[in-house]
Amino acid sequence: MPTDCLPYRETGYFSNLITNYLDQEEALKPFYHRFPTADNLIKQAEEKGQFFSPLSRKRLYDSLIAQYKNTNTSAETQLNLEHLASENTFTITTGHQLNLFTGPLYFLYKIISVINLCKELKEKDSDRNYVPIYWMATEDHDFDEINYFNFQGKKVQWNREDGGAVGELSTDGLAEVLALFKTQLGTSRNAEYLSKLFSDAYLNHDNLADATRYLGNELFGEYGLVIVDGNDAGLKELFAPYVQRELLEGVSHAKVTQQTEQLTALGYPEQVHPREINLFYIKEGIRERIIKVDDMYVVNDTDIRFRENEILNELANHPERFSPNALLRPLFQEVILPNLCYIGGGGELAYWFQLKTYFEEVGVPFPVLLLRNSALIRTEKQRAKAENLGVSLPNLFLKQNELINRKVRAISNIEIDFSAQRSFLKEQFKAMHLLAEETDASFIGAVKAQEVKQLKGLENLESRLLRAQKRKLSDHVQRLVDLQNEVFPMQSLQERNTNFSQFYLEFGEQLIPELVNALEPLGGEFTVVTL
Repeated sequence: MPTDCLPYRETGYFSNLITNYLDQEEALKPFYHRFPTADNLIKQAEEKGQFFSPLSRKRLYDSLIAQYKNTNTSAETQLNLEHLASENTFTITTGHQLNLFTGPLYFLYKIISVINLCKELKEKDSDRNYVPIYWMATEDHDFDEINYFNFQGKKVQWNREDGGAVGELSTDGLAEVLALFKTQLGTSRNAEYLSKLFSDAYLNHDNLADATRYLGNELFGEYGLVIVDGNDAGLKELFAPYVQRELLEGVSHAKVTQQTEQLTALGYPEQVHPREINLFYIKEGIRERIIKVDDMYVVNDTDIRFRENEILNELANHPERFSPNALLRPLFQEVILPNLCYIGGGGELAYWFQLKTYFEEVGVPFPVLLLRNSALIRTEKQRAKAENLGVSLPNLFLKQNELINRKVRAISNIEIDFSAQRSFLKEQFKAMHLLAEETDASFIGAVKAQEVKQLKGLENLESRLLRAQKRKLSDHVQRLVDLQNEVFPMQSLQERNTNFSQFYLEFGEQLIPELVNALEPLGGEFTVVTL
């Protein structure tokens, strides 16, 4: 299984914020705590160990044992659950929405990143245990973002009414989705496995959280993955003091706004906008924002409202009814887990960069931030096709029009680059500008207009010649387009679009082990895996 790597910056698919972070640019250093290296993660363990109390560890252990009560866990996961009771155990965490049948491929890459990083740290630091965590985003309410997956260029979608936290949604209606999926799968051995996996996950479990836990356990149980549902009364009781401070002081709004302004001053966009209260209220199929109106706490779009003493009583008696939004969820994770590192995509890390001063204000260690592995899977046939077409790996990542233009220029038997002619023309007009200035300044505008006209004409001639050569070389161009469309569906990264089932159908049970072997979480480059 050969692999190739490409710097993230050269792919053209990652923001300046992320590529500058990977380059450890000096201006970004105030926005994170430690850069992700094995040595820094071990230092993080020393710091987190002083913060994470025995009471927190016991509450975490008890909650997870209860969450896994009805799950047939692997021996590796069971061992990691037991490890979490020990003070020398720390976690590496990633999180993801409850996308139908895992959603895009990067679900796999996130989890493989935490698994491989735990393994690497254990090899370097045998005195501690490192447990890979997948945090299920069970409290999200954006059903339209998770109710489908893409398989062989088609959307497989679950249509139903939504409302409230998605983890509590009933799995009713997914039998019809499976029936549609099966018509596309075929009848191979791998197709039968995928069909059974979908059925066992969604038809044998009552809600989306339980179904997703089963799915993650089936795919990654042998690697000791532990799956956490934060929508848990015991875990939220640990977080209640931070919720109370959020309700009474709104400290997150002030601190996150301050740090966000510092980021935007450097030219980086705001990823998530902080609210005055960054909490939702969950109850009976609703998940709505809590808003302060005068001296009342109002649950948006409902008739639910509390006075200050009433909402504090509600928090004391029902902490499970208070749900952090995207900006507070990171703090929730770091309070209830002995966590060292959060692994996420570029968009996720962008909002973590807004949070460091808030963490400092509330006295919680800020974790190491690591960009998840990104990968492109291609077949040996696709690799050979690229080689035969003379397409280098960096060129394959170009936008399609630029890829075609470069290739046509490279293989054409005539010169299509008029750069030399443009340079010659500009030199001639320099002399004419000087002449106009020395004779009659009123001619300067006319000279400039003529220069623009002739350069534009030269550009049009170049474009027409290029189009003519594209037609002449149409067979080569079409093969190039077909190849890029195969590995970049919808002209975007494969991992953001395609579901794992499309590759499992072809490669079967070797798919995940091959990816585990290929991806290096601290490698710092985009990986191309040939299967």
